[in-house]
Amino acid sequence: MGYGQRSAALELLVVAMEGSYTSAEQAKADTNYFEIELEMKRIWGKRKDGAWLYVEQATADSKAKPYRQRVYHLQQVNDSTFTSDILTIRSGEAYFGAYADPVKLDALRSDSLDLLDGCTISLQRRGDVYVGSTNGRDCPNKRGGASYATSEVSLFSNRMVSWDRGYNDAGVQVWGAERGGYIFIKRPRY
Repeated sequence: MGYGQRSAALELLVVAMEGSYTSAEQAKADTNYFEIELEMKRIWGKRKDGAWLYVEQATADSKAKPYRQRVYHLQQVNDSTFTSDILTIRSGEAYFGAYADPVKLDALRSDSLDLLDGCTISLQRRGDVYVGSTNGRDCPNKRGGASYATSEVSLFSNRMVSWDRGYNDAGVQVWGAERGGYIFIKRPRY
């Protein structure tokens, strides 16, 4: 398989992921879920080492102060398998809102990122859907008494279902949604 084919498949994944999402519909239907805004914007488009996305997640009433800010590094393993390394941003507050501010986004440098070891998500393309997760207890996490976290993702053309959970040493869930993932509807581009 030539580089062009891998590149085209990776581009399809990036197009599927990039965008502005909201869980407002789910939050209105089920009070166990918060109204969350999710923004994913491609960065460093000229780099040859995969694709990179800047990501912010915030409650709708605190969009200016996201509770999660990451960079995803997407790479292709084969024609239907991809990985997404998850990186944190040192002094990330300086980049809040960067998904909508090209000047801030251009200021982001890879030397300010730290890899979250063990938290890589492996994605499988199944037709037009991408399904993936972290691996078992590999992703360490200290939030709310957790010792590890899991992430499960299903990515469709118009929505993404994301289920992040934290567990203690005994395998008991200590944070995250309990009945299923957050359903993020992708806003149309204008």
